[in-house]
Amino acid sequence: MVFLKLANWVLYQLLANSCYRAARKVMNYGFFIRNQTPRSSSQQQAGSLFPGVAHFDLGNDIRSPRTLVCDIHGVLLRTDTFFPYFMLVAFEGGSILRAFLLLLSCSFLWVLDYELKLRVMIFISFCGLRKRNIESIAMAVLPKFYLENLNLQAYQVWSKTGSRVVFTSIPRVMVQGFLKEYMNVDDVVGTELHTVGNRFTGLLSTSGLLVKHKSLKGYFGDKQPDVGLGSSSHLDHQFISLCKEAYVMDSRNNQSSVMPRDKYPKPLIFHDGRLAFLPTPSATLCMFLWLPFGIVLAIFRILVGICLPYRLVILCGSLSGVQLRFQGCFPSPKSQHKKGVLYVCTHKTLLDPVFLSTALCKPLTAVTYSLSKMSEIIAPIRTVRLTRDRKQDGETMQKLLSEGDLVICPEGTTCREPYLLRFSSLFAELADDIVPVAMNAHVTMFYGTTASGLKWLDPIFFLMNPRPSYHVQILGKVPPEFTCAGGRSSFEVANYIQRKLADALGFECTTLTRRDKYLMLAGDHPSTTSSISGSTPTHLTYMLILGNGLEISTYGDMILKEFSAPLIRPSSEKEDQLESKTSSELLLEIQNGKDQAGQPVEQTSIFSCHFMNKIGCRMVPPVPVKVVHQRGVAELNNLPASITEIESNG
Repeated sequence: MVFLKLANWVLYQLLANSCYRAARKVMNYGFFIRNQTPRSSSQQQAGSLFPGVAHFDLGNDIRSPRTLVCDIHGVLLRTDTFFPYFMLVAFEGGSILRAFLLLLSCSFLWVLDYELKLRVMIFISFCGLRKRNIESIAMAVLPKFYLENLNLQAYQVWSKTGSRVVFTSIPRVMVQGFLKEYMNVDDVVGTELHTVGNRFTGLLSTSGLLVKHKSLKGYFGDKQPDVGLGSSSHLDHQFISLCKEAYVMDSRNNQSSVMPRDKYPKPLIFHDGRLAFLPTPSATLCMFLWLPFGIVLAIFRILVGICLPYRLVILCGSLSGVQLRFQGCFPSPKSQHKKGVLYVCTHKTLLDPVFLSTALCKPLTAVTYSLSKMSEIIAPIRTVRLTRDRKQDGETMQKLLSEGDLVICPEGTTCREPYLLRFSSLFAELADDIVPVAMNAHVTMFYGTTASGLKWLDPIFFLMNPRPSYHVQILGKVPPEFTCAGGRSSFEVANYIQRKLADALGFECTTLTRRDKYLMLAGDHPSTTSSISGSTPTHLTYMLILGNGLEISTYGDMILKEFSAPLIRPSSEKEDQLESKTSSELLLEIQNGKDQAGQPVEQTSIFSCHFMNKIGCRMVPPVPVKVVHQRGVAELNNLPASITEIESNG
């Protein structure tokens, strides 16, 4: 009996309905071929029960206390289908085989109805994956693509309302991280997925697929939301009809509703994942067709870089599709200090020193904090690992400079977006012949960096791109008056070079570090806005008194929150005593007046510009700093007027 019921469901519910819908789609497709004249906007609005979103009164810049309800799919996002985001989950969270299976499902997905199509994509994308991995992808991978496809018209309405609730049939775990972190949503009501232990089964929970109008009634009860945004779908019409005001998005204005980068709700600084394109079905198919050629091409490019002289490397690389643009003048090969030249580069990929060496047509030595064995083997230049011990690393680089030219990336980690991370100042203490090099890389298919994937695949993925490009711009030697030999502190030199490189590339300077990057990609981090140069700290947790009496506050940095990592790196005269102190230990010693050995400690200690960088200040000499006590945010209103004021008083 059970088998008969199952056969009946397959025959009538799946095959009959799917074939009927397929026939209707074919007929509609044929109709559009015969009649290609699109309807005017007035005709479209006449067929809709609700006005277009253009009729919403944006008013002034003040947000109203009204409540907005909408969906992310078809409203906040310009994309017509959610398939690319399921593909990102399958590729980044699963494997290339899972992604290929999802691509194959496109052959029959288009004949299924919306609910069945969504169930199939959820099952293929989520089945067997860990909850932790999906949450990481939702925070580190998906936000980039969501922001790039954000609908400007919808966001303008969104930004004018006080309370926002998103109702969506998309799995909540895919969208909640982005909506909470970037869109400041109050609540997200979405489809819940079934889990066993810490893994997804690929099935829906007992509540099933979310029905928006029913969920809205259950969420608000007898109260009506003020504003509802919906698509032209009849289901959305039923959803927004429960609101006091309802507006419909016009999908034909999507191309003119692209969100400019400078209007993003929050700066996109860090993101992860290998795919550099939105994986629509056609784009994903092209990627899989390219993969065999890309692997062979990457191996060829690696062998060319290892075996051939520089001139032939440039020629063969250009013939294979690698674009290398060089700008600037070659530095003088001789140094008056009888030491090698120190090249200070921006950090885009592991191949930065390789492309610089190729552009200069001479061998260089590169220092790095972490390098896989595979990357070390295939590197055509000498590489030396650093230990993150300041004294030992300084001695290592001094020795390497005495042997020849050296390349260093003081950011310590890569950043894909147009931002520069905080520069370590160690390099400025080691050399006076410093040459800043502005480097930028562009890819079209695969990113050559990763935070959570296999590091040894980074150069291979970069070289698998059809036409990867590198722009190398040498800015010339740093003037003597801006070096340590000219009386500048190492922090001033580091910040001066960071600003010069940022200006050359059109990037923004930040005070973010490698630690901040990994905390942000994990979804647990301080405010990024307060870390961009020129911005004011927003999350205030600790009050500090500078030696001249000027008060300044730090934002809620994870180092201060966790009390686990070294609070700062002190200046050279206090380095031996304080470099291993954690924030909790330092605060305890200041309160007790004694250190762990029972020796008295001064209430005022000399701290370096590293700490000033953590609170958004640049080029500040070391000043006395005393931790007073922890205070609430409401008490910290008397902030310095600007960073310039801090610098002048420091």
